[in-house]
Amino acid sequence: MLRALYTAASGMEAQQLNIDTIAHNLANINTTGFKQRRTQFQDLLYQNVRPAGAANTANTEIPVGLQIGLGTRPVTTQMIFTQGDFSATASPLDIVIEGQGFFQILTPNGELAYTRCGNFHLNRDGSMVDAEGNMLDPQIIIPQDQVGIIVGADGTVSVVQPEQTE
Repeated sequence: MLRALYTAASGMEAQQLNIDTIAHNLANINTTGFKQRRTQFQDLLYQNVRPAGAANTANTEIPVGLQIGLGTRPVTTQMIFTQGDFSATASPLDIVIEGQGFFQILTPNGELAYTRCGNFHLNRDGSMVDAEGNMLDPQIIIPQDQVGIIVGADGTVSVVQPEQTE
């Protein structure tokens, strides 16, 4: 009886984590660049009560053994890298990646990090930064006197200077 309770409890605990993961996905549905996750599970060991091929009587063998599963456990949460929805904004620094790829940013401790969140801003020095102030790598500096910013389909960032047509 206790084995059945432990098996059921492992399944309930695994499903609770699955529900928590789904709730996390729902809570972040409007977060720019968010990638949903999916919980993956694994069988726990099976207990062999009677192995296949064991003697049943003096002249017969058990053709199929008896195994009892001991439950399940969550193993990992896998990030799902599917294309999100695009939405137009008024900011010329809101950039979207169509297809595969990431923006490369430099964290304050000098390490590289990757994100798909493309809502960039200019810091006081004119550098393009993410919402947390991390600079793009390679660094892109926009002059203060620019009158327009153009981001090409290939990711090239150009500016229009005063009294210029291109």
